[in-house]
Amino acid sequence: MALINFIKDYERLARFRLGKFEGMMGPGIVIALPFIHTIQKIDTRVTVLDIPRQANITKDNASIEIDFLVYLRVIVENAERAIMEVENFTTAVVGLATTTLRAVIGDISLDDVLSQRDRINELIRTRLDSETERWGIKVTNVEIREIDPPRDIQEAMNREMTAERVRRAVVLEADGTKEAAITIAEGERQSNILKAEGERQAEILSAEGDQQAAVLRAQGYAEALQKIQDVAKGVGTNTMTLQYVEALKEIGAGDSTKIVLPVELTRMLGNIGGMTDSSD
Repeated sequence: MALINFIKDYERLARFRLGKFEGMMGPGIVIALPFIHTIQKIDTRVTVLDIPRQANITKDNASIEIDFLVYLRVIVENAERAIMEVENFTTAVVGLATTTLRAVIGDISLDDVLSQRDRINELIRTRLDSETERWGIKVTNVEIREIDPPRDIQEAMNREMTAERVRRAVVLEADGTKEAAITIAEGERQSNILKAEGERQAEILSAEGDQQAAVLRAQGYAEALQKIQDVAKGVGTNTMTLQYVEALKEIGAGDSTKIVLPVELTRMLGNIGGMTDSSD
């Protein structure tokens, strides 16, 4: 009785007729006759292999334990290689991944192993992919899951991280103090600038006020003099002469024996004489 196999899109079936490989079948219905055909099914989806933890020696002779994951899939076009070239490709990839990891870690120092996971992942993936290609296997990704250094190294790393955190805290505190001092100094500078600007404006306003007051006083004096001059123009010459005569009387009543008369007074006295003559 024939066996009917339903092969999914992500599967392929290798069929052998009396031990001779006929090819990869599927997807769809594949018939296998008892005693005539033997079959082997392969899943072409991505498969994850968990590589168990193992001890590795770094370039600087430090022992370190690492476990990681390998993501791979069977290439559809070369699926027959996974049947014809290797007995069990899963077991083969696990063994190859183990030896590849040891080779990669042996060329890297401990510090780089702890700080360069992405680089190590890519190195392992590249080497694995080049080896598994002949089996029709594509290694799509490698991810280190855990790195476990020796206890003494772990303690030293913890002390180093603690010291680094303390150092960063001190640096941040110093930066904060510096920024605060700069802010305070900048505030004081701006305050001094504003204060000086205020004093300058006050001095300018005071000077302008003094200038305007002086101008007003000068204008007052000028107006007063103008008024005096206007009044003086209305005073007659005779009145001025009489004022001079009164002044001479007061001077003559003094003890001085010499009197100096101004030219204007002599002219006025001449005018008085002229007025006397005309009255006679």
